[in-house]
Amino acid sequence: MGRIRRWAPRVVGIVVTLACLVGAGRLLWPQPGLDEQPGSTARQLAFVRDALDEGSATAAQELFPEGYVFSNVLYGLAWVQAAHTDPRLHDAALRESHWALARLESDEGKAIFSPRSQPSFGVFFAGWTNWLRGAILSLDDTDTAAVQRFSTHSSEIAQAFAAAETPFLQAYPGQAWPVDSTVAIASLRLHDKLFGAKYTAVIDRWLEQAKSRLDPTTGLLPHQVSPSDGSLMTGARATSQTVIHRFLPEIDPAFAKSQYARYRDQFLAYPAGFGPALREYPKGVDGSGDVDSGPLIAGISLSATVVAQGAARVNGDRELASAIGAEGELLGLPVTLPGSKRYAFGLMPIGDAFVVWSSTARLLTEPPTAPERDLRWWWRLPWLGVLIAIAIAPWAWTLSSLTRRRTPTTDRAEGIPIA
Repeated sequence: MGRIRRWAPRVVGIVVTLACLVGAGRLLWPQPGLDEQPGSTARQLAFVRDALDEGSATAAQELFPEGYVFSNVLYGLAWVQAAHTDPRLHDAALRESHWALARLESDEGKAIFSPRSQPSFGVFFAGWTNWLRGAILSLDDTDTAAVQRFSTHSSEIAQAFAAAETPFLQAYPGQAWPVDSTVAIASLRLHDKLFGAKYTAVIDRWLEQAKSRLDPTTGLLPHQVSPSDGSLMTGARATSQTVIHRFLPEIDPAFAKSQYARYRDQFLAYPAGFGPALREYPKGVDGSGDVDSGPLIAGISLSATVVAQGAARVNGDRELASAIGAEGELLGLPVTLPGSKRYAFGLMPIGDAFVVWSSTARLLTEPPTAPERDLRWWWRLPWLGVLIAIAIAPWAWTLSSLTRRRTPTTDRAEGIPIA
């Protein structure tokens, strides 16, 4: 027992130090470029699929109203994005994205949405589902029935926007969020990219109306608006901005560029020197977290920060995308196995769906741009400082003892060194 007591602290110290070294390696490891994706993408998708088969989408629905839709649509979209980057995944991507689309169109997928809305089931459901339809066709448009369904649903969405007095349609009866309409309009732009310009007038009208209803405080699209006229109810917030900036470059690159610059200026933060990360509220504004943002840590939304990687990728912001990816490898507690990879020990599979969708993000309608945007060059140093401190902590007493043994003391009366 005495030997165990002597060796146990050393074993713990070795484990802690090795864990910190692994963490430092993950933080410093080069991240994929904007035209690349993580080498673990297939393993991430394998974990998400297994989780979906075990009911993770239904479980996510119990956490927030769009849990089932997001769990499936992000999985399907991530496969399409991955296949555009790696053509070897083409056949698997078609199979899995069609499977995800079928789940979205099921009774369970539509259950909480109103079929009487315009478009049917509301703009959130209609927009995301139609974007997935178009994304699948961007890989293979030879299925005439699928092309016809995409055309029919696109026409319904376009008619709903054309008939509305506001650019921000309702997701649920009496509730409207601009981010949902942004996704739906992007699906119309994707339709025109694939099958010829048809909805240019609808898209141009939407852009004109949206620009006239920006949040006056930030100059960005609002978080929530009045369903009757699109007037401001809640100013810009990161949970919706990160998704908006994933889709806005698909619609209008020039408008997206100016909006992204404002978003980055208002929401990018380094709390206590750590970061980069995304504030949930603009600088100078404090607020509490909710079901969308999750708990806020020093004002930071972890969910918005994850999705911001995808927004950064499609806006040509390589530095920010790489930084968020590196932080995710450090703080996300990834567990990599031969056939799967999961974050946070796989406790929240919907989080893994957001991660793989964001880390594979790429434009489907427009060529990417590459504006120069810098981060603080020393952003890694605080993280490394913490890792070094934790790695050294288990050995502090040992190092102190060695120092005391090697430092001679003197007898104060005689001034004689005492060994």
